[in-house]
Amino acid sequence: MATALDRLGRVGIWSTGTTNLPAAELREALPELEELGYPSLWFGEAFSRENLSTAALALSWTRELVVATGITNVYARDPTAANAGMKTIGEAFPGRFVLGLGISHGHAVELRGQAYGKPLTTMREYLDAMDAATYMGPEPAERVPIVLAALGPRMLELSRDRTDGAHPYFVPPEHSADARERLGPGKVLAPEQAVILTDDQARAREIAREHCTFYLSAPNYRNSMLRLGFEEADLDGGGSDKLLARIVVWGDEDAIRARVKEHFDAGADHVCIQPLPSGTLDRDVLRRLAPALLDL
Repeated sequence: MATALDRLGRVGIWSTGTTNLPAAELREALPELEELGYPSLWFGEAFSRENLSTAALALSWTRELVVATGITNVYARDPTAANAGMKTIGEAFPGRFVLGLGISHGHAVELRGQAYGKPLTTMREYLDAMDAATYMGPEPAERVPIVLAALGPRMLELSRDRTDGAHPYFVPPEHSADARERLGPGKVLAPEQAVILTDDQARAREIAREHCTFYLSAPNYRNSMLRLGFEEADLDGGGSDKLLARIVVWGDEDAIRARVKEHFDAGADHVCIQPLPSGTLDRDVLRRLAPALLDL
């Protein structure tokens, strides 16, 4: 039996629309994405629809689509609940679910009324507790793969040592090269890539800056950019033009295909594209991109 990692395919979709759209709209949209040939769907977790129940809904509304959380927030549920949720979904939908775990951001965790711990220690202890958790329900026919939201060297090494791989978010292809070196062979590397399908360069840069402004307010993403060689000045004002052009790709189908291929050339196994602006499942863009990307 092919595993969920085998079924991820080369190019998938990353979309906040999965957790923001009304259920009726999401249920109507997902079968078309599957028919277009996209093999997998990724989505995050913040303060909208709950993550694991959304995964179960998306799986129940499609036939073969692999659903991957990118990411499930470790502060949103204790390790026993995460382990039970993972196995519940994995048993119900064999070979179609990947659990991505991440440590979120300090400000978001504080809004939950919780204290933000040291990321590496928090994640390591969470994985330990999941391994030790009691679960008395029916076991999945196959183990559910786990990947980590990993940007820095030590979290990438934890991904290598304790899980099936890494799902880096808000990264250029240069990060994929470093991540592959740190992960080594045999571990999945599945970066997210933001895309804007347009010939309006000024509007594309405006959308890209809106997108980057939000993420560059978080220390982990800022530190990631500095490790990759960007300077502090590149991080201010929503990001320099140089930074925007590496984090977000815009232009026609060929330009987007070339950027996705950069990630593959750098060592990625799978790339999940996020059409911008975020918040919806832009099916028109995904229809146009399918022929350009799904043969990579």
